[in-house]
Amino acid sequence: MDKILSRDGTLIAYRRRGEGPPVILVGGSLGTAATEAPLARLLAPHFHVVTYDRRGRGSSGDSSPYSVEREIEDLAALVTAVGGRASVFGMGAGGALALEAQASGLSVDLLAVYEPPYTPGPSGLRYKACCTSRLHRLLSTGDRAGAVELFLSVTGVPADMIARMRRAPLWSDLLAMAHTLAYDDAILGTGAIPAARFASVTARTLVICGGSSPTPSRLASRALADALPRARHRTLTGQTRDLAPQAVAPVLTEFFARSVSLRQAS
Repeated sequence: MDKILSRDGTLIAYRRRGEGPPVILVGGSLGTAATEAPLARLLAPHFHVVTYDRRGRGSSGDSSPYSVEREIEDLAALVTAVGGRASVFGMGAGGALALEAQASGLSVDLLAVYEPPYTPGPSGLRYKACCTSRLHRLLSTGDRAGAVELFLSVTGVPADMIARMRRAPLWSDLLAMAHTLAYDDAILGTGAIPAARFASVTARTLVICGGSSPTPSRLASRALADALPRARHRTLTGQTRDLAPQAVAPVLTEFFARSVSLRQAS
């Protein structure tokens, strides 16, 4: 993997595939460049695809204290590395990060996100506050396994599957990234969609959700699309939070192909 220095001196590891208009994939919670590799391979025949380990994960560095602004700077460094402009796809909390980056002025041609886990509404905000409190309590006591289990259970992973995951080789990798769950929690804030801030999102945006995802996730995705100035919403039939790369790749290929005409027009 290649590495680039972010503004604060943190090394960010990334991988390039393919040629064409640049597309950066921003992974979700506990995701890495390797997690995004299957989708990157499907997009690579059409685009110059960049996957990366977000700070605190995989081969990338980290720094304290954490702030969302540092992660925005990491993404900005990658945009600079591919020529100063790119389209971006963010998965889960990675989608929320991509939105925050564009709202802060990051040069993005087109933006697509899949189910950023906002929890609007009084009950959703109370649930998010409870989860945030539990997560920080677990991490403060060094219970990394408890933090990972909390995240998995909140995202709908059954208890028996979590038990099997604990015995699998990947469990140690998840434990190594457990502290970054607090990073994603910070990106999501209270859980409410920051409509006032996202009024600054100027990029054309595609908000995607799975047709078989939980109802709150689907409703939150529609509310997010409504809050963005230049967004449209799309539901992928049969998809859940565990998005299949082969299901979303054609949708992203069609959407991001518009970046060619955008660049020619400019």
